[in-house]
Amino acid sequence: MRIVELRSDRLYGRRGDLLVDFPPVDSAVTVGSYDGVHVGHRKIIARMVSLAGSRNLRSVVVTFEPHPRLVLDGGAGCPVRLLTILEEKIDHLEGVGVDLLVVVRFDLSFSGRSSEDFIRKILVGLLGAKTVVVGYDHGFGRNRSGSGETLHRLAAACGFTVEVIDEVCMGEEHVSSTRIRQLLEAGKIREANACLGSPYLVSGTVSDGAKRGREIGFPTVNLVLPDPCKQLPAEGVYIARTTIAGKQWMAMMNIGRRPTVSTDGAVTVEAHILDYAGELYETFLKFQLLDFIRNERQFESLDALRVQLDRDKKVVELYRE
Repeated sequence: MRIVELRSDRLYGRRGDLLVDFPPVDSAVTVGSYDGVHVGHRKIIARMVSLAGSRNLRSVVVTFEPHPRLVLDGGAGCPVRLLTILEEKIDHLEGVGVDLLVVVRFDLSFSGRSSEDFIRKILVGLLGAKTVVVGYDHGFGRNRSGSGETLHRLAAACGFTVEVIDEVCMGEEHVSSTRIRQLLEAGKIREANACLGSPYLVSGTVSDGAKRGREIGFPTVNLVLPDPCKQLPAEGVYIARTTIAGKQWMAMMNIGRRPTVSTDGAVTVEAHILDYAGELYETFLKFQLLDFIRNERQFESLDALRVQLDRDKKVVELYRE
């Protein structure tokens, strides 16, 4: 999958190089924030990829970075909690057969653009859209005016076809990023993963810690998250998995305030990677969260904490998906 960035109507490579020779190619295109790349998103993208294959078109996903709500709602705090940072979104999309990912650098100037202008100049003029696939609740452009109806109105004039994909439901509720956030906040990681279609990712750069875990035989990697608005699940201990140098490793991850060893109340993310002995400082790691083990709690001593961590480790060792 090739990845390019759109800034001021010009395409750039990931190293920031202007792509001066990038002619439009007949394409099947879908557009959206795609936060989480959940099963509803995957249905839209799979249909787009299928149409591209059957019509000899290039398959293209157009997404936005940062998330539009982080720009439009502005101010302090996080108006939306992100299910996927960009690197995680890329990780999901690389496995679904997309030829080209276009990352639109979203800012206030871009937000004022009309949906019709975006369709004509970017989707058709720059990317060569011949087929556009969107979800039933799709909206983009100024005030989210670019609906399926807008696309249908412009299709004949601009020479493309439109397909709108129905919602995906699990149980009696439709799958949405909002529902997944609620499941994560409740610690229902299995249910969240079912809606996502893959394990939830928590990623970050390994930083130097206090090394208290080493004192009790459970060294941990401490993660610095690249975006403070990343959605974390409920505080507690989780079964996790990561890949290092092409090899998968099981881990137990603690998300919380470490009340036994810390009094500052800050939420941290740390993981003990089973049987791994190498140094990982400054390494960017992605952890898949597979299941919930227990709530975080304060222990009366480090020895009591170590006994519980031994129990947690056995749960991870026995885990089967």
